[in-house]
Amino acid sequence: MVQSASKLSRDEIVARLRELVDASRVVTDAEQLRLASVDRFKKYQSVHGIFDGPIPAAIVEATSTQDVAAVLAFADEHRINVVARTGRTGTEGGLETAVEDTIVLDGSGLDRIVSIDTENMQVTAQCGVPLQLLEDTLRAQGLTTGHSPQSKPLAQMGGLVATRSIGQFSTLYGAIEDMVVGLEAVFPDGTVSRVKNVPRRSTGPDIRHIVIGNEGALCYVTEVTVKVFKYMPENNEFHGFLVDDMATGVATIREVVTNGFRPSVVRLYSPEDARQHFAHFYQGKCVVVFVAEGPKGIVRATSDEIERVIAQHPHEKVDPELIRAWFDNLNWGSDKIEAEKVSMLTDNHLGYTTEVSADWSRTVELYDNVMHRIRTEYPHAGDLTMLGAHSSHSYQTGTNLYFVYDYNIDCEPREEIEKYHIPVNAIIVEEALKVGGSMVHHHGIGKYRTAWTEQEHGSAYHMLAKLKEAFDPNGIMNKGTIFPIGD
Repeated sequence: MVQSASKLSRDEIVARLRELVDASRVVTDAEQLRLASVDRFKKYQSVHGIFDGPIPAAIVEATSTQDVAAVLAFADEHRINVVARTGRTGTEGGLETAVEDTIVLDGSGLDRIVSIDTENMQVTAQCGVPLQLLEDTLRAQGLTTGHSPQSKPLAQMGGLVATRSIGQFSTLYGAIEDMVVGLEAVFPDGTVSRVKNVPRRSTGPDIRHIVIGNEGALCYVTEVTVKVFKYMPENNEFHGFLVDDMATGVATIREVVTNGFRPSVVRLYSPEDARQHFAHFYQGKCVVVFVAEGPKGIVRATSDEIERVIAQHPHEKVDPELIRAWFDNLNWGSDKIEAEKVSMLTDNHLGYTTEVSADWSRTVELYDNVMHRIRTEYPHAGDLTMLGAHSSHSYQTGTNLYFVYDYNIDCEPREEIEKYHIPVNAIIVEEALKVGGSMVHHHGIGKYRTAWTEQEHGSAYHMLAKLKEAFDPNGIMNKGTIFPIGD
């Protein structure tokens, strides 16, 4: 799909936007526009003040669904690219502006918790509600969403739904697509669509999934209703074990999960990845972590099963309090981001991740293949200070691998992504696809895995392309995200 260029000038776009919404909410400050042109994918360049991509024409701070509809209809009429954003925690270039004079449509101002329905166990929130705020509000009432990504201190509800996010307690509560009951979304022509809140339906395809995970390439999420659960942290039990290798760790977590037990946390760390989390006790081995959560009876039964399964394998037990302390400090917020910026500037050091998934039978093979290829084929492997992986989200049929790689940067800031992140990312994606896995587990395709979108979906890509053709025929929604530029 080729987007026709807008016939409006940059100044005309800004002027028209100020007629559509409160003029004070159309931001044209040069520094804010530069920062809005990228997301955390280009964090090393941006911390050095480098913004080489197209700079947006304006940021519109929407405060209502009507604002969103008006801006999208205007952009659609005049063929102006729109990037949707809320919490700004994206890491795959999905928030990057790939087209000149883009409108960045920010929904952070839609920040109202609409209702908490304790009888029907659901909460409705606008797209700009911070997850941390929502979770704190619910926990004060003895409830939880069960959704806890590491970005929880910063992330907002619209972006979490749009990127098909997942949280650290997913093995028990599910990912965001399992939590969403209903939602409201606005399409490029300004049409507002609401999927009503029901427990389940059999009325054709599940149209929630047109919206969930669309990454702003089809529509704009303005409101979402998600399930809530009873919150009983006083019952939590923590388990940690050292095992000799990844194969043993995979066999352990697989047996617990496929036997029907659902710990909230199921994790396995390779020795290299374990070193940065558990340096004081990992002893050069793999680390297996479980958290059992929920009613006392379920927690006790789950813990008994974990102990039964691990007893079948050589292992060493870790003090549960060490696991509890580690998990309490796992999330990152603005303080950790600022510390990372300081490290990038003073140490020329950076860490990145690529998360993929595979069936149980191919997980160890995938891990081994990736580690071998990066160590033997990647020409700058000597600059890597850490290369490892962990499994953090498991299912009846398989698990994910979250590869982590840190490196010392021996090049100019503009060259960093091409020299380090992109080639390492490519090896991981290629190996995941070779074993029949998915090239993305939960961060979204963004703009930097689109080269593999068609290979990921195979013959099903036809359906994905038809969604774009139907819902965004003028190609104004987040150009270059999910769909390669030129499609």
